[in-house]
Amino acid sequence: MAQESGSATPEAGEQSSLLGEQRNIKVDDASSETLTGSQGADEEELVDPDRANQQVGRGRGMLIVLSLWGLIFLQAANMSGITTTQSKIAEDLDAFAAASWFTSAYLIAASSISPLSARLAQVFSPRVCVLVSSVFFALGGLIASQAQDLTGFLAGRAVQGLGGAGIMTISFILVLELAGKKRRGLYIGLVNTGFTIGVSFGAVVAGALLPVTGWRFLFWIQCPLALAFGTGIFFSIPKHFTSGQKDDGASIMRKLARIDYLGALMLIATISLFLFGLSSQHVLWIPIVVSFVLLIFFVCIELYIASDPIIPISVLKSRGALLSCVAQLGIMAARWSVLFYTPAYAIAIRGWSPASAGSILLPTNFGFAIGGILAGGLHIKRSGSFWLPSIVSYSLFACALALISQISNQDTPTLLYFLAVFVNGLCIGSALNYTLAHLLHLTPPSTHFISTSLLTTFRGFAGSFGSAIGGGLFVRVLKAKLEQGFEEHGDLEGNEDLIRRLLGSPALVKELVGFEKQIAIDSYVGGLKALFVAGVGLAVLMVVVQAFTGWKEPVEVKGENEANGNEVENGLLGVEDEEWEEGMEQGV
Repeated sequence: MAQESGSATPEAGEQSSLLGEQRNIKVDDASSETLTGSQGADEEELVDPDRANQQVGRGRGMLIVLSLWGLIFLQAANMSGITTTQSKIAEDLDAFAAASWFTSAYLIAASSISPLSARLAQVFSPRVCVLVSSVFFALGGLIASQAQDLTGFLAGRAVQGLGGAGIMTISFILVLELAGKKRRGLYIGLVNTGFTIGVSFGAVVAGALLPVTGWRFLFWIQCPLALAFGTGIFFSIPKHFTSGQKDDGASIMRKLARIDYLGALMLIATISLFLFGLSSQHVLWIPIVVSFVLLIFFVCIELYIASDPIIPISVLKSRGALLSCVAQLGIMAARWSVLFYTPAYAIAIRGWSPASAGSILLPTNFGFAIGGILAGGLHIKRSGSFWLPSIVSYSLFACALALISQISNQDTPTLLYFLAVFVNGLCIGSALNYTLAHLLHLTPPSTHFISTSLLTTFRGFAGSFGSAIGGGLFVRVLKAKLEQGFEEHGDLEGNEDLIRRLLGSPALVKELVGFEKQIAIDSYVGGLKALFVAGVGLAVLMVVVQAFTGWKEPVEVKGENEANGNEVENGLLGVEDEEWEEGMEQGV
């Protein structure tokens, strides 16, 4: 049990708390209980304000870290690996026209269920939730690996998405509970770094293994790995570990009854219909209109009906928080277009192999990490407004994307293209840190947990929007360019099947010869240019949205900050919110 130790010397090994500095809190790793003391907790907080909410021993902690990182890496690699295996999957399943749904099915399921996953994590223990999420992820991989048609494969991808949503939710809960307050931002950054590394290397590894093992093995092997990592976390977390929410003594059935199922259903239907309408080969207006109607119902449910809404009313009514989330959604949707479609550029236009095409993600994700480190480590060293840096970084991101849209052709030197995607990653990496710090400035300290989690949720939605909407636009333009090119050569009739296959298989371009190959390359150039230009327009719009978040903190935020300041001066300790803000601002 956690004990007061006065001025005792910190001990190493099993006497150190997880994810934090060595502290004067002894931990018994042999205990299977949550190692949190209740007796004298207030006194301990006064002595050590950086004490983690819950502690485990060093052995348990290392296993949690390794298993959690493995799950995050596996999830990210799953998402990016599809970009280099798409052609072979589409060929085997005869699903060329629906290839954009290989990614969309996963991301729509993941982003739609994320809010509900967060609520369930407050009812059940995180150790149970992460095990169930791992089982869903493994089951989805097994279904996809054995699929004999498009329907079965997409069903597997959707089931994997359900598991992926829970994995990311529990990851942040574990960091917030096990890390000291000053280091929470650092470890949240490490979670994001694991995801970035997975995105970077997933495409490379999948492309390299594809000719050797085939794509079915790449999905099958995720099953034992996910189960192993999930089981490792399950047995490492003590039985009474909680999600950090205060227990009011209600039964599990009563807690489940409180969940806003109607709001969750409306949100899932809204997102799914909207993305379905825009991701098809032809824009479907009926699902889009219905999605907007459902969105109005969702907002009304959250404001007037739900007793425990999925999106808290205080955040919905905050202009700064709401616009920050919308801006994050739009700018990251534009970013995902780079992550999903630059490998297609390398395969179709440059003629690279799938393994080599995956390497195009390395410089942009390296730039993403460097941008976050430079902004967080060198600039964000104070609380306050970061309005101007947020606007500048968003604007530079749009400029870098505009450059990529103009150089995505056969004649661009490889080094120049790598430099362009690196700068693009550098700008968005710094932008995410700046906007997070500015969001903390705009919202009351008492809502920082809610606001930051909502920002993360919208960032997750961006992957779905970027893949589904961007993929739909790209396929529509590519199809029109291919039909136009073959029609100009008088060969449209008889090439319908070739056009259908080219829509879902960039690797097929390399096998063509003569005018057919040139038509295919020109069409891919036109499709990618249209996609990236649309991304530029979206990014510019998000600059405007971010600008309207405001420079100064609202009056109610200023009042709460002053109240917390008075409490600190009087020894009443408003240190929790203050330390949380400091940690988040230090960031990645």
